[in-house]
This record gives sequence, structure tokens and C-alpha cells, in this order.
Amino acid sequence: MNRVKGKIAVVTGGAMGIGRAVSMLLAREGAKVAVADINETALQKTVAEITAQGGTAAGWKLDVANENNVREVIAEVEKQYGPITVLVNNAGIAGASKPTHELTSEEWDAVINVNVKGVFFCTKHVIPSMFKAGIGSIINLSSIYGLVGAADIPPYHASKGAVRLMTKTDALYYAPKKIRVNSIHPGFITTPLVEGFLKTSENAEAGRSMLAGLHPLGHLGEPDDIAYGALYLASDESKFSTGSELVIDGGYTAR
Repeated sequence: MNRVKGKIAVVTGGAMGIGRAVSMLLAREGAKVAVADINETALQKTVAEITAQGGTAAGWKLDVANENNVREVIAEVEKQYGPITVLVNNAGIAGASKPTHELTSEEWDAVINVNVKGVFFCTKHVIPSMFKAGIGSIINLSSIYGLVGAADIPPYHASKGAVRLMTKTDALYYAPKKIRVNSIHPGFITTPLVEGFLKTSENAEAGRSMLAGLHPLGHLGEPDDIAYGALYLASDESKFSTGSELVIDGGYTAR
């Protein structure tokens, strides 16, 4: 308990899947959590669950691809809770799964705007708040596909590779200011994003078994598996970690 007591955390895409698990766990461990998500219904449900369990949280509707919206939300969170000390850049979409030569510019941009520009905007506008706090931890959700490739969803893979390198660049820039920046690289996790992917297959159960078989541990991960990694990086336990890649993938990338 209280592993992040006194921390002020912003979690993007914080209402569902991995983001929800991160929001719930950070609050349970003592952080004041700003749950930011574009889905208002899920947002209010997650905040209500946190407060019902005795945690401190409030919700903000946020489109991470809209810089003005990001600027406004970060300012409102700081006004309500004080200088932000933890940012979890979790919001992301998969996008169109087509070969590169069949993708449209609009399909490419839709993914990059959320997965890459969203991380950029949120980091850009939270850094001044962390300067005020004198400390900070930024946790960027990349993917196994920020480390290795696959023959599907090219814009998603490109975006997650970008997030991996953005993490290292910012880690070097802000280390002198005691702001740490790390990335998490999940394998396939049972989230709405993965469930949506499975629904596009002819046989969802066969697809689930196939995905599970890609992991040497033999099963998909759960959102809490990633949330505990985020908790570690948000806490002072990880004070000597920056620019690192925390791989939580059931052994997927060990092959």
C-alpha cells in the first residue's frame, strides 16, 4: 500500500483496458489520479469505481490528438491537484490492417495523430508542471511491436517504434531535471483493442488460441500485468530507471 502516496498522476486512455487498470491501481496505492479518456461514459464509470473504493480521482474528457484540449486538461488537473508528477501515455488505437501500398494517407494519419502526436502533446504540456514539482515519471505505452515487426497494421507498428525512441530522447533531455521517462512493451493483453481485433477474424476463439500460442507462457496477458509495471515506474522504487524498456510480454520477444 501507498507505493505512490502523494503522487499526482495523469493517465490517458485511462477509462478502459490497460489504462483503467493503471488508474485503479495507482489510486489504490495512494496517488491522486486524473483519468483522461475520450469515452465519457467509461470515464465516469472508472472514476466512480475508484472513489467507491476510497481512492482519489477525477475525470477529464480528452482527445490526445488535439493539442488545445491537452493543454487545457493538464492546466485543469494542476489547478485541482497541484503539480503533476506522473504521466502515463496510454491512449492508443490500432488502425487499419492493410499492406502499406493499400493504406490511405488518412488511415496512416489517424494512428500517428493519436499514438505519436498524442504522446508528444501530453509530454510537452506536462513537463512544465513536473518542473514545478522538481520530479517526474513519464511512462509511455509502446508495444512488443515497438521492438519487433509483424506483417500487419503498418501504422501501428510505426507508431510504437516512434514511441520507443521518443522515450529515450526525452529521458536524456530531462534526466538533469529529475524527470524519468520509460516505456512499457506489452504483449497481447485482454483489452477492448485486442477483443476488437479478434472480432474481425472468422473464428474469434481460434484467433484467441493462436494469439495465446505466440507467447511462450501459453496465454494472453491481463491489464493488471501491465498496471503493476506502470506502478513500479511511477513509484520511487524505480528512481534509477530512465530511458529503459520494460517488456511484459509472456516471452513473446525472447524467441
